[in-house]
Amino acid sequence: MSQQYGTIISTFDSPSTRKFAFTVNKDIIVHRGQFVELDVVNGKLIGRISDIFKTNRYFMRPESVTEVAKSGRQMDWDYPVWEHEYLVAEVSALGVFKDGRFGESTFPPSPGTKVMEPDHKVLFDFFGLDPEGLHLGKLAHHDVDVKINATRLLQKHMAILAISGAGKSYLTSVLLEELLNRDPEKGQIATIIIDPHGEYSHFLEDPKFANKVKVFKASEFKIGVPNLSAHMLTKFAPDSSSGVQTRELNRIMREMDDVYGLDELTGKVETDEKIKSATKDILISLLENLKYTGLFGVADYPSLEDTARQGEVTILDLSKEINLHNKQIMTAYIAKKLFDARRNGIIPPFLLIVEEAHQFAPEKSQKQTSISKGIIETIAREGRKFHSSLCLISQRPVQLSTTALSQCNTHVILKVTNPYDLKHIGESSEGITKPVLRQISSLNVGSGLIVGEGVNFPVFINIRSRGPGTGSGKGMSLEKAAVEYYKRIAQKKKDAKGFM
Repeated sequence: MSQQYGTIISTFDSPSTRKFAFTVNKDIIVHRGQFVELDVVNGKLIGRISDIFKTNRYFMRPESVTEVAKSGRQMDWDYPVWEHEYLVAEVSALGVFKDGRFGESTFPPSPGTKVMEPDHKVLFDFFGLDPEGLHLGKLAHHDVDVKINATRLLQKHMAILAISGAGKSYLTSVLLEELLNRDPEKGQIATIIIDPHGEYSHFLEDPKFANKVKVFKASEFKIGVPNLSAHMLTKFAPDSSSGVQTRELNRIMREMDDVYGLDELTGKVETDEKIKSATKDILISLLENLKYTGLFGVADYPSLEDTARQGEVTILDLSKEINLHNKQIMTAYIAKKLFDARRNGIIPPFLLIVEEAHQFAPEKSQKQTSISKGIIETIAREGRKFHSSLCLISQRPVQLSTTALSQCNTHVILKVTNPYDLKHIGESSEGITKPVLRQISSLNVGSGLIVGEGVNFPVFINIRSRGPGTGSGKGMSLEKAAVEYYKRIAQKKKDAKGFM
């Protein structure tokens, strides 16, 4: 049976359709952010406790409290103050639930109405959760599993936003577990991760997932030159090129054999007699700069088939690649290849996860320094029509492309403290009120807020624990890292001494 939390009281401006207050029953503990339920004329009203305060009539007059303090006595020596301390909770009304449907709160509850602990099934349905959905955690303060329908969460894209160390990678690992554990009859997608810091290679160490995960290092990655257009090739160059240079390169590429690399293409440019000398010099310089990246070959690696595998995860580990320009080239190429293939129905529906997304789709940048921004924004705008989904992860949402972020219809927000980022989140995430925004800066690691398409109303959750074997070595403490380094150096010195 549901527990009674308290009784609605009259205040200066409540109860109203938007808020109300209730006195909390003795021996009952409630928390800010907890949900409550009460009967109203058109169904069950669900509300969230926005704040809690205590009141006591013996301490309401400052002069009386001061006089008692001056006498050297305590108030409770002379007065039964303990009998007049009350806990009052303020509640924001979220909506009314009836017959499996929810609507706005359009009529205020009456003073004296009992405020109850919500039924778990009512909460589950009220927030639009799905028994077959992706299990990310539990509702904060309630033993209710947060299982979100995969289509609602992913099809219109999602963003995970938080400061460094707040648990973005942990939450993403939980999401990956859910996708990898999904049965074919429930709908499996291909998942591809752009991983700048090598956060997810640990999935290879888990016997449960090792056969469903492939990791490709940046040093192995190759872009097949025959698969590129002249426009894409010149776009990848550090310096922009003119239309004349692109047209000449396009003509030469059409004359090449089916299999060739940058060396063969450069040789063809050098010997072509139709190109003007000045144009030829620029094209040769452009091709030499691209050759210096080490990213280009005669064929793609990994292949499209290895990149997008239904029900499996492909990780592009960029942790050893320092050059941001090179990382953007790889991201741009793999994103375009996936999107084009999906539009043509060649690969299964996919989710492209981009870690440190502000590096790959920055808000303020020139074209030459944001090669991958265009295709990320294109997928953000058009991807849902072709079941091409994005998950953008960033610790600096204010630096992330507004175009891309605004198309992410579900935001999962962990702890954020930067005031500029908080303001940006408040402006770009529908349904976040000022009280909710204030709570974001005080979230603990392991908890977060889900807002947007994935749920009917913003909801705070405690992220579930990952399965055994999927812990990341990237979370090592500073002290442990220092000890590990010390042991490694000491062993080297010992080995060197023994060799001498």
